Amino acid sequence: MRFLGHPVGLAVLFGTEMWERFCYYGMSALLTFYMVDFLFAGAEPQSVLGYPAVKGAFEFVYGPLGTQPLAALVFGLYAALTYLTGVVGGTIADRYLGQRRAVILGGSTMALGQILLMQPRLFFIGLVVLVIGNGFFKPNIATQVGGLYKPGDARIDRAYSIFYVGINLGALLAPPICGRLGHAAPGQPPHWQWGFAAAAVGMCIGLVIFLAGARFLPPDVRARRLQAESSTGVGAVRLTAIERRTVLALVMVAFCNLFFWGCYGQQYITIALMAEQNSNLGTPLGVLRPEDVQSFNPFYIFLLTPFIIAFWAWQARRRLEPAPVTKMAIGCAATALCFAMLMVPAMAIDAGHRVPVLWLFAAIGVLTLGELYLSPVGLSLFSRTAPAKLASLMMGVNYLSIFGGNYLAGYLAHFWSGMGKAAFFGMIAVIAGLASVGMFGLSRVLNPMLKEG
Repeated sequence: MRFLGHPVGLAVLFGTEMWERFCYYGMSALLTFYMVDFLFAGAEPQSVLGYPAVKGAFEFVYGPLGTQPLAALVFGLYAALTYLTGVVGGTIADRYLGQRRAVILGGSTMALGQILLMQPRLFFIGLVVLVIGNGFFKPNIATQVGGLYKPGDARIDRAYSIFYVGINLGALLAPPICGRLGHAAPGQPPHWQWGFAAAAVGMCIGLVIFLAGARFLPPDVRARRLQAESSTGVGAVRLTAIERRTVLALVMVAFCNLFFWGCYGQQYITIALMAEQNSNLGTPLGVLRPEDVQSFNPFYIFLLTPFIIAFWAWQARRRLEPAPVTKMAIGCAATALCFAMLMVPAMAIDAGHRVPVLWLFAAIGVLTLGELYLSPVGLSLFSRTAPAKLASLMMGVNYLSIFGGNYLAGYLAHFWSGMGKAAFFGMIAVIAGLASVGMFGLSRVLNPMLKEG
């Protein structure tokens, strides 16, 4: 059996990840609006368990915080921790659980977290449960894609591009479904719980797909390692010199990626607020809801991915295709261009005007181009080059850069309400531009190291 010329296990992982991302992005589409418009507004926060402690901890570091800055910091910390725990979840899977059990445990925990979010009083408890579930799920689903192929199989890069489409199919469907179910129109009573319920259902569908297709999945990395150790009579093997250099290079790539993700994450916080508070959402096809804007990015993933893959293939035939780290540098440059573009409508916002949503549509298209040059390339790079004995751990290190980037995103976004919007987007553009320059400089050192590994 084949799926688009690939092992059928790729279809299983595609479907599982699609619904997990539906769960994650469905909740993310609501999170900023939920905190700013409802949970942290008025006297309501005092009924949320842990609210005084969480706000007090942030204000100890940042000083007095209004509703929007506090919501930005909470979002950034939550999104960051979902990737930090990937290092722990990857290590536990490599050593004890194996990837399959880790995915099942993580998915079940995430579904529980969404159910807890349905009760406002348990908001912070639900976030903690979601963070734990993500840590087990995220690195261990991506690692299994690489396990479907033998070393040297040229299909692996295309497999990760297909897998990335699954991620973004879930991201495309989630905001309009979960967002419209949970985010009430002006004048209607709040019904946020239905959006979180839909996210929980999505995660459960993903688990059903994973369990039903388990026979098509590769053996766990842990199982393959134990089998090798049993046949050779040797325990854990130390890393070779080349493997150590490869690990070092991958860690450097992860650090550089951090700044990309700090800028990219603005679409879930400040760009979401710009859509709600400063944009004219009318279009020839009807009036959009603010959460619908978060579907622009996955829409562009579907639109642009075939052209990007064809372009890279065209470059490869002429031996012009950039090396992986160089592609990532190009991705950072495109991100800088996105936020430089947003400075133009931001000047109109600073003058007291609302701006056409077309500006967001165009800028997010450029941001998505940057994402396609960085994110799936990084997944493939870490899967292909990481030593097998550290497969899930190194995938966790890749997600560790997203941890730092998401926290940076929240930190940067907490300046939104206190800055001119043009100045804010200019700041983000400069950060992305400097990341691109740094990545281009490092590519000359890192590309040969990773090719050798």
